[in-house]
Amino acid sequence: MIRATLAAISTLLALALPAAAADDFIAAPTLRASVTVTSDVVRIGDLIDNAGSAALIPVYRSPDLGTTGTLTTGQVLSVLRAKQVIGVMTGDIKEVQVTRLARTLASKDIENAVAAALERRFGLGDAANITITFDRSVAEMRLDASNSGALQPVATRYDARSTRFDIAFEIANDGNAAPTKLRFTGTAIETVEVAVLTRDIDRADLLKSSDLSLERRPKAEVAGEPASRDRSIGMQLRRAMRAGTPIRAADLVKPDFVVRDQAVTIIYQVPGLYLTTRGKANESGAEGDTVSVLNLHSKRTLTGIVTGRGQVTVQGASQSAPMAPAVEQTSSVKRDPVPAAAALAQSLVQAPASAAEIAQAQIPQVRLSQAPAKSE
Repeated sequence: MIRATLAAISTLLALALPAAAADDFIAAPTLRASVTVTSDVVRIGDLIDNAGSAALIPVYRSPDLGTTGTLTTGQVLSVLRAKQVIGVMTGDIKEVQVTRLARTLASKDIENAVAAALERRFGLGDAANITITFDRSVAEMRLDASNSGALQPVATRYDARSTRFDIAFEIANDGNAAPTKLRFTGTAIETVEVAVLTRDIDRADLLKSSDLSLERRPKAEVAGEPASRDRSIGMQLRRAMRAGTPIRAADLVKPDFVVRDQAVTIIYQVPGLYLTTRGKANESGAEGDTVSVLNLHSKRTLTGIVTGRGQVTVQGASQSAPMAPAVEQTSSVKRDPVPAAAALAQSLVQAPASAAEIAQAQIPQVRLSQAPAKSE
């Protein structure tokens, strides 16, 4: 009897031990405090670890793309019990945050994609110089996270006269064979960076830094090469222009250092000689220009090069006179005691005694005197 009882107990223990060992290997379901999902529904397997066969059962709708929602622990457990999931370990978790992952397309990304699709096509230039305006305001766009492909233009239309575009894009989808389609319409204009006047400028004004700003203007508004801001500073305009006008390179001229009827300093310079005298400009000119000036002392009109503000330099070579004809060897040659260059310089600053002297050559002629006859 006793032996039979012991055998029965042993049999029961043997049967019970495997069940107990199996329980040791089955992990208890555990609630997660933070959940990320990529689909439009939240499943039990997203909310708890070790969900087993219940993992694929949907229980909530996912938050909007790129947003996070919050559920209290009580709400989650109530839904799980309704799905026959019990014994969930919650620890000290008070609420569960559910975030739906998304791919974000910034408005600038879309604008760049449209400009790239039009680059060097339909008569347009580089994408960096194309300004895009959408028919509808394009704010930040959120797509399902599975849309991992690049924006690929599949249909591009553009009318150069109206500047309107209509472009369709496709984005490859990881979880779906069919790509995501996007379409955008609006206007695209090629622009250039150009210096623009900030105030009305007269012809005689020198352009200062404060007179100019850099702006992007439609290329059609700037016929010719646009002027840069750095290049424009210190220059003059060919004509008076109003504020807001874009400046072309052809509108700029070097500033006049000499103005017609202005009192100027005439500089006569040759090696070893430097003279100055007062004069009056007969015409205006910028640095490096050749102008005509009047010597106020000699009343002689000279031609020189503008070398500074109110300064005209007359080079010796430009004032040279024809050489005197050769003389016979039998003649005695008597040269002027004043060197030719010095004589010319002197003629620049001394007033002539008569009209005849004004007409004389600028370099004194060689004086010839007949040699005295030898006595027999």
